Amino acid sequence: PDICLNKAKMKIFMFLLFLIALGTSNSQKIVENEYIISFHHYLTSLQQFNLLSILLGTSGWEYVNRDNPGSYLPSDFALIKVDTVSTKLLLKKLKHQEYIKRVSPQRQYTILQENDMYQVPNLNGRFHAPFPSEPNTTSHRRKLNDFTDFTAVLNAKYLWDMGYTGKGVKVAIFDTGLGNYHPNFKHVVERTDWTDEQLEDDTNGHGTFVTGVISSRKMCPGLVPDASIYSFRVFNSNQVSLTTWFLDAFNYAIHKGIDVLNLSIGGPDYKDLPFIEKIEEMSANNVIIVSAIGNSGPIYGTLNNPADQSSVIGVGAIDFSNRIPTFSSRGMTTWEFPSGMGRFKIDIMAFGHNVRSTNIKGGCRTLSGTSVASPVVSGSVALLSSSLPKSMRKKILNPGSMKQILIEGSDIIPGYNIFEQGSGALNILRSYEILQEYTPKISFFPSQLDLTTSYLWPWSSQPLYYTGVPTIINVTILNGMGITGEIVDTPIWIPGTNGNYLEISFDYPEIIWPWSGYLGLHLRVSKEASNMKISCEGIVRVNITSPPGPGEIHFRSTSADLPIKVNIIPIPPKAKRLLWDQYHNLHYPSGYFPRDALWINNEPFDWNGDHLYTNFKDTYNFLRSEGYFVEILGNPYTCFNASNYGALIIPDPEDEFFPAEIEKLHDDIENGLSIIVLADWYNLDMMDEVKFYDENTKQWWIPPTGGCNIPAVNDILEEYGILFGDLVYDGTISMGSNKAHFASGAGIASFPKDGILVPFELLEQVKEVVTGKKETHKVAILGLYQTVLQNNTKGGRITVFGDSSCIDSANHASQSPCFWLLKDMIKYATQSIISDGLEAYSPLSTKFLSKRLQPPRRKEGNLLKKYSKVIGKTAQCPNIDFISDDNIELIEIHWKDTDHRNAGSGYFVESLLELRKNTKPAKSFMGLIQNYWVPLLLIFIALGILTYINLPGISPSKNDMFV
Repeated sequence: PDICLNKAKMKIFMFLLFLIALGTSNSQKIVENEYIISFHHYLTSLQQFNLLSILLGTSGWEYVNRDNPGSYLPSDFALIKVDTVSTKLLLKKLKHQEYIKRVSPQRQYTILQENDMYQVPNLNGRFHAPFPSEPNTTSHRRKLNDFTDFTAVLNAKYLWDMGYTGKGVKVAIFDTGLGNYHPNFKHVVERTDWTDEQLEDDTNGHGTFVTGVISSRKMCPGLVPDASIYSFRVFNSNQVSLTTWFLDAFNYAIHKGIDVLNLSIGGPDYKDLPFIEKIEEMSANNVIIVSAIGNSGPIYGTLNNPADQSSVIGVGAIDFSNRIPTFSSRGMTTWEFPSGMGRFKIDIMAFGHNVRSTNIKGGCRTLSGTSVASPVVSGSVALLSSSLPKSMRKKILNPGSMKQILIEGSDIIPGYNIFEQGSGALNILRSYEILQEYTPKISFFPSQLDLTTSYLWPWSSQPLYYTGVPTIINVTILNGMGITGEIVDTPIWIPGTNGNYLEISFDYPEIIWPWSGYLGLHLRVSKEASNMKISCEGIVRVNITSPPGPGEIHFRSTSADLPIKVNIIPIPPKAKRLLWDQYHNLHYPSGYFPRDALWINNEPFDWNGDHLYTNFKDTYNFLRSEGYFVEILGNPYTCFNASNYGALIIPDPEDEFFPAEIEKLHDDIENGLSIIVLADWYNLDMMDEVKFYDENTKQWWIPPTGGCNIPAVNDILEEYGILFGDLVYDGTISMGSNKAHFASGAGIASFPKDGILVPFELLEQVKEVVTGKKETHKVAILGLYQTVLQNNTKGGRITVFGDSSCIDSANHASQSPCFWLLKDMIKYATQSIISDGLEAYSPLSTKFLSKRLQPPRRKEGNLLKKYSKVIGKTAQCPNIDFISDDNIELIEIHWKDTDHRNAGSGYFVESLLELRKNTKPAKSFMGLIQNYWVPLLLIFIALGILTYINLPGISPSKNDMFV
């Protein structure tokens, strides 16, 4: 559930399933030749039509009138339909026009039903997986008291008893609609339909359920029964939607002054700019947006958009035992790859497993998913908002301040790191207390960087050392002072204990907008600490200004401190240091990059980033457990010192290599650097099988490369007589008691004399797909080679393997990983040790040339250029200015316990609950006397006694005694 992909994904999904199911079903209408014209300003429909008529003329296109509740309002986009023969000419006319912001194809959205997974509709547009389904139970009907009331666990009653029930807060639900006169809802202000059906009712049930979590009043209560509910039906009865339906509905939500907007949708396409920019615009208009983070867990790097945007509150799921279900997506964001580091997301966790809410047919039902957790937070935001007087809400509440309040009030969940749980579990009562004392401010998420605690995995798992690649951390800046902010002057580093041994560089935007920004940190160890084993700490101080708030005339200015603590160790042995090539990775949605393992039928895109901290997380943890220190290279090969490393790992590269990189790498190998290449499939016939025709743009979408760019990899290896071939193989490999799945990988076509080759019997997939016939080959997929220089001295070692899927968490989830083999490859590369399983294979007496495999050629047309960081570019190394501080007067830092963050403040919650248990709110003076007569009596007795004690300055009198 909750997965949506861009217009390409549906087609790609269809063709990749064709490889498995050998058939698809084209059951839905394709949106042909429709384009969204984004303007820089809001215009009426007549102004849009007149402007486009001037720019395009009067023939070859038509203006599409959008019949919906907001059609009378000015809009910042238009929808046009063009003739097929006129498409290229008309789109060319719109380029570089000062009034036009962007031209984007109209996108169609759909939600796949679970029973349709092998019969995929023929659709363009973003793709949504099925809505959550009711879990199976041991009995056909469970009693209501068998279920947990999430509002009770959240202690919402204590706020209800104080009179806070969401009254006056406008909450919008973008979903499948809501039925009229449903008995569970009291304050439905407006139901609007934005689809092609003119029907406000919910024909699916998901919209009713989500609305119930927020605002139901009956047997399965929601959080804010008195909130003003606005139902936006953006999916029709076929669970299909269009981009323009969302954009129009977003504009209408701004016009209506919506306070909180729930989006139980999402997908990996963070480059869907019209959608993303409209989300930011809504946030800039003070709409607090809450969105589901996705159900693609437990793989890391599976965050969905728009929940992964900084201005949105992204919500993950927990169960009622504070455990994180496997389905809840994990961080980090992948926008910043390959050169940078992803941002910290999720924001908050809420109940999303076996949650009970309103059934469309009456009564209650139970669902699970982050699309369920999202309305739990939306309802909580509305509940907290209603605790402020109306006159104060606009002054204090905004997307930045509300996120601060939720994050600061949350409870860290023991045993989970920040990419799994974000700031922790929602705690309404603590957030309420923070809100009552809140003043506009700047804060960071996370609020401190204690890299010695498990909460901040992966940084906690590997200490820093001199000569290491700078450690990158991307911290989120939350601005509760204003929609925009500016960092004044360069942030400063104030050292604490041993902090003078840490050097820091900063990266940040010129403007923080909307309500948030980032602070990129590069950390490295000074030369003086090259042989030290110490812990060092300090504070980064940032000064930020924002425009005046409501009723103010002066700019708001403040400073915020970010404590940092790291462990430093002496430089590890060279044989234990590995360098991971991140730079040559390309992934969706920057382009159409297909999945590495073709047999995976539920996820056709390579969209997790191929990063050690995302889908290669298990690989990273394995390498660390074996005592290796792994550093990430986000720059060309010309930018690292090869003498520091035992081996360079080149995993599944999709990009090309600069000639200067290849030349330097050959020199490095000659000087002793070893390399480990983990390849993947590349076959032109297979790439043709997964291409698709885009009816909107009238163009073929063709993958610019296969699972791996084998021709580019061969450019490096050819110098040594090593080449990968063009066929695709799949099957089980084993050595002794160890087994693994070789999933859609490449075979070795050429290998030098004296090298070691390891063959296996595997299925040839290309022939199976093209002809339907299964054929197995004995093919070499693993090779070990010791390079020898012209003077017969030894250089570095080369280890090649035709697949990366068996160390990829996204691919080997249902298969056996091959970490045992990776360990053998690293031992050979770094120490020339041949494992027991490989000793049975003798060195080649002559050069090996396969009779079946040929080195693949590059696809014609240079399709990769559009996405490449290499083609048409120059290899450049970053120029980073590091600062340090040798100040002898070191500051003292008081650290929070991130493993048990609520231990200190938890007493407040316990005392608050005890105080309010079995009591009614004091809404009058007599109510105050009735509910609190015991403590009041004690106070009066104490005051009376004081009047009779001869203390200095106190003289008893009748008046004193009366008081």
